[in-house]
Amino acid sequence: MTVSVPSKAKAKARGAGGGRLRALDGLRLVAALMVACYHYGGRGGEISQAWGTSPSRVFPSLHTPFAYGCLGVQVFFVISGFVICMSGWGRPLRSFFASRASRLLPAYWAAVLLVTAVFALPAVAYEALSPSDTLVNLTLLQQPLGVDRVLGVDWTLWAEVRFYALFALCVVLPGASRRRVIMFCAAWTLTAAIARGVREPLLDVVLMPEYAPFFIGGVALYLVHRDRRDAYAWGIVGVSFLIGQHYAVRSLWNAADPDAFAHRTSLGIVAVVAFGFVAVAAIALGWLDRVNWRWLTVAGALTYPFYLVHEHLGWVVVGTLHQKLGVPSYATFPLTIGSMLVLAWLLNRLVEERLTPVLRKALTTARG
Repeated sequence: MTVSVPSKAKAKARGAGGGRLRALDGLRLVAALMVACYHYGGRGGEISQAWGTSPSRVFPSLHTPFAYGCLGVQVFFVISGFVICMSGWGRPLRSFFASRASRLLPAYWAAVLLVTAVFALPAVAYEALSPSDTLVNLTLLQQPLGVDRVLGVDWTLWAEVRFYALFALCVVLPGASRRRVIMFCAAWTLTAAIARGVREPLLDVVLMPEYAPFFIGGVALYLVHRDRRDAYAWGIVGVSFLIGQHYAVRSLWNAADPDAFAHRTSLGIVAVVAFGFVAVAAIALGWLDRVNWRWLTVAGALTYPFYLVHEHLGWVVVGTLHQKLGVPSYATFPLTIGSMLVLAWLLNRLVEERLTPVLRKALTTARG
């Protein structure tokens, strides 16, 4: 059963700016920059090798705020829930699959090959994966297969793929409707909670209790976008926020410790999670329709390739600028961000714009 939508509601659901919610593109960029700040200055590990010392010494005042940047992933998941529900509404399964695959894979394949090639250079201090492991990474199934990852950030893509599969099977395949989406959100929320309670590894893998509230909250916010008076949708958003902040605090909060890299407070984590939900809600309600600048569309197009390459290739740029060329940290940081954005633009123009439509057409027209 599908619900007919009046023409005005359809126009509203398409969003401002010629059918594109440009504020959502801007929020994507904010989330990506949050994650970049975390990877460059909010954690230890290989980035310490690039700086030549711990980022807590490089950024004595900023390393703690940067440590909250990892929550940009949760913001991404809320955005993803909204976008996937919007793009899957009224679309047949084959078209939905073609859209998702053609959006994810070209830039991902290019990033995997590029990072592997750069890490294989003699002048680069980071170890490349074996050819066999690299080839497995092209499938996006390296995590369940127990293979090392070429890209540190691609664990989030594995979460996205599982969300796409659940949404496709439960909503897109039978046909999207308000009732079906509400049932999907409610059932996923309940079964994810049960899965965590019974501690069943297979259910954890399928239902992703730790990340499900963010995807579900985004899906419900798309229902709010269609009808801001939808009490069921608002209820799902509220429950998703309450559960989501719990998981975020449980996994990211750490007690104050002078020997720790940084101290994240529970209140700070809750505030960042709330920011993600409130920002997407403001877009859903049309409060940010005036944020309709054309450059945000470009920013939105760069976000995904930037996200893919910024961490590992950022190590190389930071090490080259800061240690080999002696560029101060306050200049190295923005120059690294800028160089990754330029690389993202090149990937978008040379890879995504050329291969995405070809792959989408091939998958849409293929016999199945």
